[in-house]
Amino acid sequence: MAVVPMKHLTLCGMKKDRKAILELLQRRGVVEITPCSVSGDGYQTPDVTDRLVNFEQTIHILNQALAILDREAPVPSSPLASLEGRQFMTLEDYETFSQDQEETCRVARHLIELDRQMAENRAEALKCRTQQEMLVPWKELDVPLSTQGTRDTVVLIGSLPEACTASDILELLAREQPQASVSLEILHSSPQQTCLFLLCLKEDMPAVLDSLNSCGFARPALSGEESPAAMIRQLEKQAAEYEEQAAAAQKELVSCSGFRDALRFTADYYAMRVEKYQVIGRSVESKRLFFLTGYLPEQVAAGLAQEIESSFPAAVQIESPPEGETPPVLLRNNNFNSPVESVVESYGLPGSGERDPTSVMAIFYYFLFGMMLSDAAYGLIMVIVTTLLMRKFPRMEHGMRQSLRMFRFCGISTIGWGVLFGSYMGDAPAIIASTFFGSDFSIPPLWFSPVDEPMRMLMFSFLIGIVHIFVGLGVKLVNDCRDGHVKDAVYDVVFWYLLVGGGIVWLLTVPAFLNMAGLTFHLPSPVGTVAAVCAGVGALGIILTSGRDSKNPVKRLLKGLYGLYNVTGYLSDILSYSRLLALGLATGVIATVFNKMGSMMGGGIAGAILFIVVFLIGHLLNIGINLLGAYVHTNRLQFVEFFGKFYEGGGKKFSPFGAHTRYYKFKEDK
Repeated sequence: MAVVPMKHLTLCGMKKDRKAILELLQRRGVVEITPCSVSGDGYQTPDVTDRLVNFEQTIHILNQALAILDREAPVPSSPLASLEGRQFMTLEDYETFSQDQEETCRVARHLIELDRQMAENRAEALKCRTQQEMLVPWKELDVPLSTQGTRDTVVLIGSLPEACTASDILELLAREQPQASVSLEILHSSPQQTCLFLLCLKEDMPAVLDSLNSCGFARPALSGEESPAAMIRQLEKQAAEYEEQAAAAQKELVSCSGFRDALRFTADYYAMRVEKYQVIGRSVESKRLFFLTGYLPEQVAAGLAQEIESSFPAAVQIESPPEGETPPVLLRNNNFNSPVESVVESYGLPGSGERDPTSVMAIFYYFLFGMMLSDAAYGLIMVIVTTLLMRKFPRMEHGMRQSLRMFRFCGISTIGWGVLFGSYMGDAPAIIASTFFGSDFSIPPLWFSPVDEPMRMLMFSFLIGIVHIFVGLGVKLVNDCRDGHVKDAVYDVVFWYLLVGGGIVWLLTVPAFLNMAGLTFHLPSPVGTVAAVCAGVGALGIILTSGRDSKNPVKRLLKGLYGLYNVTGYLSDILSYSRLLALGLATGVIATVFNKMGSMMGGGIAGAILFIVVFLIGHLLNIGINLLGAYVHTNRLQFVEFFGKFYEGGGKKFSPFGAHTRYYKFKEDK
């Protein structure tokens, strides 16, 4: 369908022209380079490991410097800055910036060094402040903490892990060491510790120390040759010096913020060099020649080959993909289908021989998403917001733009279903009219209201599910017939059409089912008889053909019966579409609840204020939650119920050699 045909490229050029040719290919961004298979004497694969490691290290340094600038000198940005995309840069600007890349790398290393100095100085300042705090309890001591005593006395300076008075400590010592002679001074006391200065005779020191140790006595963590007060002053001075040095480093660092653009460019420059050398590592070279192989879209192959051969003494061969090789996959769809290519890619790109399901899936995707959200006002908000964002940010990345376009189409579908079901932020028009204007104004649904007729909505959901599943089977039927597998199409599709379709038609002739479903019509009995026969033929065909790959008749029959058991899977798939009812009702019911909550105080100024607050917050939450729910469950219905009938995926995405940069887009006039 929309899988772009690929051609295989083989390029032979002069080694002296390799740099220019690779830069041309990188700017064009249309060739995926594959490992070259050219072999022979004198040919070898270049070893680029050291260069790649060097480039990666440089990129790391540049990104580290940018992170430092973003932390210390941040650039004000809006919450929507991520939508702005990369800036454009011409080749002339590229050449100008690239001449200064060595100087920019030097600046990056200098920024990292300044950041290291700043961190070290701040750490040292913090260390000094911490030591100051530790010395505060000892500031009343007028001798150094390292004081040991005199010839006949010993000084014990330390702390106990609780609040104590001098009398408590002296009483303890008198009780345990009655002969000891001590002098005690309490320097500081708090619930957590008691700092003390104790003087005793040398002969009494062991006994006194044992008594204190039994109470948790501990020496000060800090010591010095000066008094604690002097140490505090010294630490204050050191901390101020470290903080001053850190501030100076920060100031110099901030002054380098003008290099931010150069740092970003140089990071992109080396990222492109990494990609270029990765390509060189996939090539083969001799003393004077080099060879490249790869894949490119068919529609650009001839033009690129002509451009290369007209600019360089090189030979370019374009041919069909070699037998046994599977080319990468590139999807190309129209503006309506292309936004959901990312959904297909998240499941898996088309495998070998498969066709792109995007065009078939897109219709159902928008249809089901709108049905799940099903509120005209919410859909209008989606359309307005996505349109404004795409216009406001023209440089937005392609993937983000495609996502917004997808949600815009989903919003249009949501508007349609909201009008059909009569939902405009729930029943907001009726609530506003009755609460503030005393009117019975309301906007009736063009079709019906799911909140009032849930069974009707459930039956409609099942009908949509049957159509969705049958279309999936129809795609498989078409694919098998195109590929010449007509028998497989009959066995795997037609028989299931007969069984499932016949069973559904037969149910529409059963009064009990019609009453339960609330349906007001019934099909004639002869139609039910024909449908039952068709279902029987389908069941018999499935039993006879599901095990056709087995030669043993017993195994074939058992596999056929197991294949027939898969009818429960179809029943489960159809029941899965009840989520259309569930999510549609959830959106409307939650919106109605918030409207009721906002109108509890009735009219008047107070009532209007309450209504506005509840209305805005409630509906903002409701649209956010149900947008996520609709997105998740729409994907689920595509992946399981739809793709499961005909699509396997497994293709490899086309990843061309190009300028895959982070900050700048490089363009040229050509």
